Amino acid sequence: MKNYLKTVTVAFISTLMAVSCSNNDDGDVNMDAESYDTTFKITDAPIDNANVEAVFVTVSNVKVDGTSLEGFNKTTFDLSALVNGETLTLGNLELEAGSYSNIELELDYETDADGNSPGCYVELVNGEKDQLEATASKISITDSFEVLATTTNEIIIDFDLRKTIKEEQGSANSNFEFVSMQELSSGIRTVNNDQAGNISGSANDPENTSDKIIVYAYEKGTFNADVERNGQGESNVLFANAVTSSEVSGLNNGYNLSFLKEGEYELVFASYTQEGDGFAFNALLEVESTTGLDLGAISITSALQISANVTITGTK
Repeated sequence: MKNYLKTVTVAFISTLMAVSCSNNDDGDVNMDAESYDTTFKITDAPIDNANVEAVFVTVSNVKVDGTSLEGFNKTTFDLSALVNGETLTLGNLELEAGSYSNIELELDYETDADGNSPGCYVELVNGEKDQLEATASKISITDSFEVLATTTNEIIIDFDLRKTIKEEQGSANSNFEFVSMQELSSGIRTVNNDQAGNISGSANDPENTSDKIIVYAYEKGTFNADVERNGQGESNVLFANAVTSSEVSGLNNGYNLSFLKEGEYELVFASYTQEGDGFAFNALLEVESTTGLDLGAISITSALQISANVTITGTK
């Protein structure tokens, strides 16, 4: 009887081990992996042109790792209005927690969401529309983002107009175009809002040094004045390596650098002078923090709101 029980027990354990090994042979398949509702939103950093009233973009499809967003319909919106933390919801997807680096935006250059032409265009202050086009309709965004094991995932797509739209020179009329596809892709960044903070403040300019002041946020140690104040790349983009930017504006001369990934940042203030319908870079500005904050090493963690009020003391 003892030998019989021993034989049955050994057989039972062997069966369990075989089943276990069979399950492990499935490789990376995880039948118990949980998915989390993930919302995708779009925002913008401002364009530096006084002659631009609005920038309308028509998105016909949004895909993440090849899957279209749920609830998304062809949409036309004014990107230039989505500044200082304003966003527009595009849609949702159920995604497993982890890192992703493949978002595809498909633009319709010909018709907007109502069927009117054009689909993407710059609206000038005089009401004229200047159609925007690029060499391809699909933009692959390679910047990575994290989906967390939480129910509040909001992925922000920052479509930086300053880096993604250029004005052709040498023409009597305004002529705007999208930059090259490589520049267009690198001019759009992504971040999970649960892993982002922001820097806001005011810039007092008692000497009236500028017609316009732009604040740029750089990852600490990456700003090179000799490089950044000269145009870079095929489209001659100024301050091309800035993470984001904000115009100093309003009665309080305020600015807002939104959706910054966790890390350390340095702020750069630049002076612009008006030339005709646009603004031209003038000089870098000397600034002092009114609270003793080190503007060259601002540490951002999730949901942190940093106040960085400064006084302009001169130009460099």
